[in-house]
Amino acid sequence: MTIQTVDPRALRDAFGAFPTGVTVVTANDKAGNPIGFTANSFTSVSLDPPLLLVCLAKTSRNYATMTGARHFAINVLSETQKDVSNTFARPVEDRFAAVEWGKGSVGCPIFSNVAAWFECAMEQVIEAGDHVILMGRVESFDNSGRNGLGYARGGYFTPILASKAVSAATEGNIELGAVVERRGEVLLLGDDILSLPTCEVDDGNPTEKLQEYLETLTGLTVSIGFLYSVYEGKSDGKQHIVYRASISSGEPANGRFLKPDALSQACFRTSSTADIVARFAMESSIGNFGIYFGDETAGTIRPIPSKGIRS
Repeated sequence: MTIQTVDPRALRDAFGAFPTGVTVVTANDKAGNPIGFTANSFTSVSLDPPLLLVCLAKTSRNYATMTGARHFAINVLSETQKDVSNTFARPVEDRFAAVEWGKGSVGCPIFSNVAAWFECAMEQVIEAGDHVILMGRVESFDNSGRNGLGYARGGYFTPILASKAVSAATEGNIELGAVVERRGEVLLLGDDILSLPTCEVDDGNPTEKLQEYLETLTGLTVSIGFLYSVYEGKSDGKQHIVYRASISSGEPANGRFLKPDALSQACFRTSSTADIVARFAMESSIGNFGIYFGDETAGTIRPIPSKGIRS
């Protein structure tokens, strides 16, 4: 897409392909009250001197306070803190009542149970289009050793949860499947009876095997995303692992893209496939995805909230 025809939403989605961590930036207003907001536009800058940066939208309700602050803190959220991220991404009046926190050496709010935190002196505020860059000089920090919370393509991910789920399913005959999505449509195989693309695997890396299969099937470039379903097929005796995946532009050599919310009357190869497509249609409409664990008839969905991260 050329810059002359850039679509802001499409550009934001493209930026979202880059996985990041999730932080909550905190400071105090002039009256000494704590403020904070969720941000994933955070990065380290320098070790000597110790510098980091975070981006802040000029439309943010925290713009005046943050750009005038002498100090601020970065709380790198751990993988158990999706609720904290969501709280500080919304216009909640008393956000700090929902989180355990204390004050750092210069008074910035520091959260408990985070993966790491950094308390900084404001080094520089840099103009950057519709944002400003807050560059901070690290004055104190701590690293808990906890795993950080990840964010990409509009959704949270927790690597340990995914790896445990896949490990639990690796006993027995495994069938890999994918919900291959593009612009709100899903790749399905078949004419009268529809199915998701699937392949069997005996050993090796599941995502590499699945990517190789999908690219051979479609003739297009495929990127394997997050885990979507892990379930036992009682009727076929297989362990099923289904991922979300994205695909490059172009017509696939096999299969066709269909809108999942228009397939309520379609005939699917299995009831579990129908359930996956219906769930994907529902979750896509509300922007809140989860991971299913169970069998082909009953199970639980662990939600992975995907509320937009704001600065």
